[in-house]
Amino acid sequence: MFHIREIELVHWDFWRRFTVPLDAQIITIVGPNGSGKTTLLDAMRTLFALKCSGKRDYRRYVRRSNHGFAWIRATVANTPSSTGKRPFFPCMKDVVTLACRIKRAGGDWTREYCIEDGLVSVEELEEKASFAGLRDYQHRLAFAGLSPAIAKVLSLEQGDTDKLCEYSPRHLLDLVFDVFGDKEVLDNYETARQEQKGAQRELDALALDLEKLRAQAEAKRLEADRYAEWKGLASEVQALDTDVIPRLEVGELREQVAAEREQLAGARKDLAKNRDGLDAARSRLAGVKEEKGSAESAVEQARIAAREADAAWQQARDAVRDLEKVLEERNRLREQLAREHGEDAVALEKEHEQLDSRRQALRNEVRTLETKFEDVAGSLRAARSLSGPPGEPEVNRFRQTLRDEGIAHAGLAEIVNVRDARWQGAVEAILRPYRHLVLLEDEGDRHMAWAMGERERFRHFIVAERAPAPKGDRDSLLAVVEFTADPPRWLADLLGRIQRVEDAAEGASMPREQEWITREGYHRERRGARHLGVPTDFWFGELAKQARVDALDKQVAELDAALRSKRPQLEEAEAALRALRGRLIGLQAAQLLATNAERYNEADAALPAAREKLNTLEAQRSTANTESERRADMLRGVTIEIDRRERDLRDVEQHLGRLRSESAPRRHEQAQRLLKLRRLQHGIPADWLDADTVHALSEQYAGAHGARNELSRLKRRLADGDWVTDDSVVAVRDKLALELTQRERDAGERLAYCERTRVLVDEARAAYIAKLRATVRQYGKNLRALGELAGVNVECPLPVLDNDDATLHSAGLEVQFDFDQKGAQSLNDGEASGGQQVMKSLILLIGLLMDEARPGGFVFIDEPFAHLDVANIDKVGAFLRATRAQYLITTPVTHNANVFQPAQLTLVTRKKRPSEDWAPAIGVLKRQID
Repeated sequence: MFHIREIELVHWDFWRRFTVPLDAQIITIVGPNGSGKTTLLDAMRTLFALKCSGKRDYRRYVRRSNHGFAWIRATVANTPSSTGKRPFFPCMKDVVTLACRIKRAGGDWTREYCIEDGLVSVEELEEKASFAGLRDYQHRLAFAGLSPAIAKVLSLEQGDTDKLCEYSPRHLLDLVFDVFGDKEVLDNYETARQEQKGAQRELDALALDLEKLRAQAEAKRLEADRYAEWKGLASEVQALDTDVIPRLEVGELREQVAAEREQLAGARKDLAKNRDGLDAARSRLAGVKEEKGSAESAVEQARIAAREADAAWQQARDAVRDLEKVLEERNRLREQLAREHGEDAVALEKEHEQLDSRRQALRNEVRTLETKFEDVAGSLRAARSLSGPPGEPEVNRFRQTLRDEGIAHAGLAEIVNVRDARWQGAVEAILRPYRHLVLLEDEGDRHMAWAMGERERFRHFIVAERAPAPKGDRDSLLAVVEFTADPPRWLADLLGRIQRVEDAAEGASMPREQEWITREGYHRERRGARHLGVPTDFWFGELAKQARVDALDKQVAELDAALRSKRPQLEEAEAALRALRGRLIGLQAAQLLATNAERYNEADAALPAAREKLNTLEAQRSTANTESERRADMLRGVTIEIDRRERDLRDVEQHLGRLRSESAPRRHEQAQRLLKLRRLQHGIPADWLDADTVHALSEQYAGAHGARNELSRLKRRLADGDWVTDDSVVAVRDKLALELTQRERDAGERLAYCERTRVLVDEARAAYIAKLRATVRQYGKNLRALGELAGVNVECPLPVLDNDDATLHSAGLEVQFDFDQKGAQSLNDGEASGGQQVMKSLILLIGLLMDEARPGGFVFIDEPFAHLDVANIDKVGAFLRATRAQYLITTPVTHNANVFQPAQLTLVTRKKRPSEDWAPAIGVLKRQID
């Protein structure tokens, strides 16, 4: 291969233009980091169409100069080889000019190459040179000795040239064969392999086609089966539609007409019976209403008498209390006269203060109890005339808040009445979770009400959507519930879908999906059955009203007992306070007794008679109150009876209305059935109406409804299914079966051809292995020759190369080095010193570049002396001088001066100053040879 004589750079990176000589065997490029050593090597790599170091490319360097073009020009040796051929034939001069012109084309940079015979300047090249593309230029360089394999070696990354000894044996073998291998042998091997792969792919494709054909044949067989199945289903549909269903419809219609005739007769009897019951219910209701008028008059008279007795009693009580106060005053004055006048006035005043405080507290308690008593008594009076449940503090507070905001509403218990008291417990059990439901009268108030519920943390439902209650089934729980206003629709639906049964045994006979409940609150729903329990406190209907009255009666009694306990304590405190005040003015007691003696005597005389009158009036008051309560209870009983009678009357009227409303449609439906029966029987063969045949069909299809369902199912199956209705599918199935047999014979023939290609691959692989062995022998010969120059014993044994792809893929080149007779070392065993590692890499690298036919060539080596001492630097330098290659070596300025010892030419790079546009030119130091 050729050597480089000089290189010229124009607008490359920060260099404006300069020319440096390279006509020496060993050239050292020295400079600080970032001064352009790698930049110079990348210029040479670009000139020889090699890859730049790292991730750089030529565009990076030409963009920095801010010019539209750049030149890299070099002169190289073109001397004849031992065979007489010149590297750059047909150039016949001993020197050839290589150039790379880089210029901007549009928005990108392009490069062009040229090879000119002799020394040609840049200006001359610009005028008359003939430029070629990258691919043609690389072919010319390959003919000159810079083959793609050599280019691969010269393009090794920075720092990799001295690390060849760290390659794996497999990696090193691949690199050696790329450099020395015979292209034709490798191509033959690859051609044979591709032929085998093609045959195998063709066989695989044929097998795939065969599988597809098998699948098609199977699919057609299945289609033929689907056709047969479709034909059977279509026949069955036709039979059901034209024969079975008409027979079953006539038979069932006959049965329906007979059954409906009997039911209509029973309905007529039931209608007459309910008319009689309606008259009796109206008569009973009129009688009870007359009783109510008499009871109301008696209640009013009893209440008037009770109020008069209470007023007389209070007047007598006040008179007795006044007399007792007068006599108490006399007794207090008498006691004061008997006491000594030397008592401590400060102690008496303190006791007076304490008694006054206690009296005030008792007075407040009495007033509070009286206020509560009046409120509860008023509620009791209202409860006796209104319906509703006992209140709950939280609900009452929230409803009062709604009333304060002007939001009209009602509680669920206020609109619910239980018509049949026997089912009161069951209704209470179902509605108990919703007993505090708040129903808005105006749906437009819902947003404000919900906001208030959120603020008050109200835990119960606030419902705005209401609808009239539908008519429920007479056996449903809704039938025993009456709504006085529109309820929530979902609540009516809940009650409407629950059937009333006497016990669980009756519920077991109902349909599987039906909900039911017993009187004792045993409830069955979709999740299962459980006992809800019958509550003791009622919230809905008259029983709820009675529960509220009982609760208020109990509360009145408790407040009255509390008042009876607190009032004597208040009177006692007031008496003690008056006595204490008398002690404070005891000195005036005698004068007061004398002045009021007559009044005291009159009070003493009148007190027994007043007490006797009070006792008499108290007995009369108690009797009048008892009579008033008895009359009120009688009136409540009459009212409850009227309510019950009215509910019974409404039930009878509703039932009668339902019978009347149901009777006409049923008669109309019966007439339609008869017309339809006559129409269906017209034109039917006599044997179609045979009872045994119709019964057998009914058993088979579970009646006409089941037959229609079966017909619909079959039609859906025919409509939804992917059916084959073309009878030609049978012929296609037979044709594909024959074609499948022929394809299977073709597949056998291709399998035999694939076996023949496998034999050819084995033969080509054997030739490839033979060439690979020869290549390894040549490389081993080069390594041993270089080892002798370096004083190192190098062994390169042949790898194991068997005639199979797996062995070839795993084969590697195990090179061993023996330094100073200390024992053999492998490529990267970790036992070699830094200098020995560098020496290994250089031997491996230069061995790749040795060619007996075309000796010489050039090598880029990055910092080979970086980790070497003085002695090893000298050894490496002596080794490099002993070879015939040209070396371009980089080294930083911080190394030992011995690194310059082997160099005949030293190039010095310097950094660009910040104040200058261009970097200084490269300095040249040439060793003087004596």
